[in-house]
Amino acid sequence: MPAPRSKHLLPGFGLTMGISLFYITLVVLLPIAAMLLKVGGMGFPEFWRIVSSNRALAAYRVTFSSAFYATILNGIIGLLLAWVLTRYRFPGRRILDALVDLPFALPTAVAGLVLVTLFANTGWYGQFLEPLGIKVNYTQLGIVAAMTFTSIPFVVRAVQPVLEEVDESLEAAAETLGAGRWQIFARIIWPTILPAFISGCVLSFARSLGEFGAVVFIAGNLPGLTEIVSLLIYIRLDEYNYEGAAALAFVLLVVAFLTLAATNALSAWQTRYVERG
Repeated sequence: MPAPRSKHLLPGFGLTMGISLFYITLVVLLPIAAMLLKVGGMGFPEFWRIVSSNRALAAYRVTFSSAFYATILNGIIGLLLAWVLTRYRFPGRRILDALVDLPFALPTAVAGLVLVTLFANTGWYGQFLEPLGIKVNYTQLGIVAAMTFTSIPFVVRAVQPVLEEVDESLEAAAETLGAGRWQIFARIIWPTILPAFISGCVLSFARSLGEFGAVVFIAGNLPGLTEIVSLLIYIRLDEYNYEGAAALAFVLLVVAFLTLAATNALSAWQTRYVERG
């Protein structure tokens, strides 16, 4: 009798798991541990003085609010893009689908230079916006634009595969029972894609929090007005103030971790709710 065929394509669980854990430890855990040791060695009064300074608080305000606005835009536009790419067939669809991933491939510094050029007073966008009193370069609006550009693929790529798996026969059955388009979307499609949509928005928010290259060119980097936390961390490193940089980085790490943890819990609850429904 032939031996049963193994369902594992890669042999050796111990070896593959060991390599995976070694890589994660080397690339992720050790740098985080080094930062935590640096923060832990400075004492709470010094840590609090750094993270609660007026300049740091202003940087938090600019960074978190800009990331929030960018995430709202990405949620709306990203959902529409995923819907168009999934539900319609039109000339140039593959090109549009490929363009969604352009922010992943484009260096963020190049993206920043492109945005500065577009929104300059003689640029393609700026020549129409500035006469209307809308200034983008060197304002928080420019920061939002840069964050939106670099993080929108997370929403599209999170929602798109789930939309493709939605059973269209359920939509057809609901339509025969008299349900309108908005009812079908609200009762069938939206509950199905909601966990993926939330995950994509959170990844977009986390990506925006850590954005540096695209923002630094368009923000103007004015302390208290357009200075983001990532730039302040860079300034502290340039001053050889490693404790200050580590303290600020720790704040971003905690916010990102709490956001991801809350979103995972919400997505798990939503999945259980849909399954029960």
